Amino acid sequence: MTEEALEQFYQESLEERLIQNIAKELHLSLEEAMDCYYKSRLAGLIQGGKEGVQYLDYRALTALFMEMEKV
Repeated sequence: MTEEALEQFYQESLEERLIQNIAKELHLSLEEAMDCYYKSRLAGLIQGGKEGVQYLDYRALTALFMEMEKV
């Protein structure tokens, strides 16, 4: 597995756990949580690899998501 493929796998796994946790914390369906997440600034930071945010734990990212989105 190449480094790029490994990084992509890690990011997809992280986003999956993050979306599940957002749904749980905000009492949303998975579809609603996905919609909220992919429209957020945080999604752009993670997908762009900005500031190393993609290496944070999904629980910390959930808290950051809620702070950034004023939820």
